[in-house]
Amino acid sequence: MFNLFVNAEGGLTTAGYTVTIILAVLALILALVLAGKSTEKRKLSTKQLVFCAMALALGFATSYIKLFPLPFGGSVTAFSMLFIVLIGYWYGPKTGILVGFAYGIMQFLQEPYVLSFFQVCCDYLLAFAALGLGGFFRNSKHGLIKGYLAAIITRGAFHTLGGYLYWMDYMPEEFPKALSFLYPVIYNYSYILAEAALTLILLSIPAVKKAMEQVRRSALS
Repeated sequence: MFNLFVNAEGGLTTAGYTVTIILAVLALILALVLAGKSTEKRKLSTKQLVFCAMALALGFATSYIKLFPLPFGGSVTAFSMLFIVLIGYWYGPKTGILVGFAYGIMQFLQEPYVLSFFQVCCDYLLAFAALGLGGFFRNSKHGLIKGYLAAIITRGAFHTLGGYLYWMDYMPEEFPKALSFLYPVIYNYSYILAEAALTLILLSIPAVKKAMEQVRRSALS
């Protein structure tokens, strides 16, 4: 049954793509229609759904802009994680996690590689759903910064778990043997924290910070 959806190289077959696309559509519908509620305890309005969809689309589009790709997956992108974190920052963690989960399926479609179901969860579904955790800081001072850091660190933790379970055999021979036990941590957090540094520099620009708050007010109005 597994071979019906995954080929010998670890990629998806036609049936695999079909099932994954269906799941992505269902997850996106669930995220945008049945997800979190606003601070007034109302279901997300049409305008808010549009903001979620726009942020999701921008996150997916910018994930293709890879400034520094790594050989075994992962890359520094043009702020793609920020767009998904923003959804939780606007509408709370429930909405952020569900939309992040849908985004994880889209990332899986972008570059699928399957070793096991749990590996897919670690590398795609749970890792990107974690970006919605930033919503827990939405009402705190400097909430976007705190939420962003919490979200990307948690994403890295899932990738690192997958690294220890599935990717240790891919460690380069020239990697220092004394640090081999840290290979998944170093590999995964290298690109995540590099993108985070660029993002934090961007968010520290007064004009960008002001624009982010204006967008948030518009998203919540």
